[in-house]
Amino acid sequence: MDSERAIVIIGAGPTGLGAAWHLEELGYKNWRLVEAVDVPGGLASSVVDDRGFTWDQGGHVLFSHYSYFDELMEKLLGDSWVSHTRESWVWMRNQFIPYPLQNNIWRLPDEDLIKCLIGLLLVQGNGRARPETFREWILDTFGPGLADVFLLPYNFKVWGFDPAALGTNWMGERVATIDLARILENLVRKRDDCSWGPNAQFRFPLRGGTGAIWRALYDRLPASRLAFGKRVVQISPADRIVRFADGTSTVYDYLISTIPLDCLLRVLSDRADLAKKADEFKFSSSHIVGIGLDGKVPPALSTKCWMYFPEPDVPFYRVTVFSNYSPYNVPEPGKQWSLLCEVSESSAKPVDHERVADDVIAGLRRVGLISDNNPIVSVWHRRLGYGYPTPFLGRDKLLESIDPELREMGIWSRGRFGAWKYEVSNQDHSIMQGVEAVDHILSGTEELTYRNPDLVNAGKDSGRVAKKDHGNGDRYLAPTNIEPIHEVKSSI
Repeated sequence: MDSERAIVIIGAGPTGLGAAWHLEELGYKNWRLVEAVDVPGGLASSVVDDRGFTWDQGGHVLFSHYSYFDELMEKLLGDSWVSHTRESWVWMRNQFIPYPLQNNIWRLPDEDLIKCLIGLLLVQGNGRARPETFREWILDTFGPGLADVFLLPYNFKVWGFDPAALGTNWMGERVATIDLARILENLVRKRDDCSWGPNAQFRFPLRGGTGAIWRALYDRLPASRLAFGKRVVQISPADRIVRFADGTSTVYDYLISTIPLDCLLRVLSDRADLAKKADEFKFSSSHIVGIGLDGKVPPALSTKCWMYFPEPDVPFYRVTVFSNYSPYNVPEPGKQWSLLCEVSESSAKPVDHERVADDVIAGLRRVGLISDNNPIVSVWHRRLGYGYPTPFLGRDKLLESIDPELREMGIWSRGRFGAWKYEVSNQDHSIMQGVEAVDHILSGTEELTYRNPDLVNAGKDSGRVAKKDHGNGDRYLAPTNIEPIHEVKSSI
């Protein structure tokens, strides 16, 4: 491609930064990155509150499907990492049960255990084709017992939508299925089984939270090509101009947009047909509540990473012992500790914004994670308007109708909400969507991550995809984002 053509990138999250990094790597100079807010990282940025506690925008952990991503992480942070062995749990029936629950149902009360076992026996060898909805898949795969006891209530709680409203193409390796012989052996031996999960090993920045990664990448890019405070208000495909709220504009030949796809469709001028499609997208918002405490982390939590909460008597679906990720996530290491709690919100699951932090604290006390004797010294709350891109029924057909139209206009909509593909929305996926979009624009190579999520997540050796299957089970039968994911720190 003629090197004089202008590439404009909207959004300084992992996808936009990845695209900019790769352009610099290739020696391509005619590019510009614009961002609406004043910090890089998007949903993967971190915050230090007024008491000195560090918080991520959700329960992020770092693992990879790509050798390219692994090498870049080493360049950015070197040896400034903390490595962890995952220890995750499910809290239900007033006890901790090792993750994944289906391998450890022997710990359930007898009535629940019998329901789960009968349900598992009912669905063995049913041989039916893959169902259309996630709810049907849960019932057909796990049986009505596990579905009623755990899977259906948990997945509504985390997604904010009934599993009947979700498709099945997003799941891939994110869902642990059934090995009945293993479950029965665990039952007889009363053996905890914690070995499933592609992210059994992960790492975390020593200082600065997950956002330290993206600040380090941003700092290595030429400042002259980066502009903050640029909120997009209109994109004119006819003359290829992006207009901003501050009255300025920029011309592009090719545009890599990482803002939410529904927002992108609404700011395209003279495309009312695409703007109408924006209303078809479903997503959930996330409330992130950080609780900073004085004292030492309780022994029962001292080795735990995160915990899932399926029952309705507490508002959060997941709690991370965030001070366990790095001692420097608290201002006084060894003398303080912290919990990071996540609450989903959607049109089907409203949340009282004024009460959510208080409700989280009450829930933590209800399940015994903190007591009245634990001195709370910091409460931090942020609502992420766009938390998780819902894999709703009809999503794939809708995306397939929109992407060719956008590319005809020279627009690549990529990233967590730009692509709207939860199955490739972790940090490694997101940065590679930016890298691969650049390669496709410049040389026509395939966008493997966007086009072939199953291949990427299976760890096949193709191009930059790592041979080793690192996996991405950042949530349990549900979204994590991990990521994870962004209050949308985009340019809309």
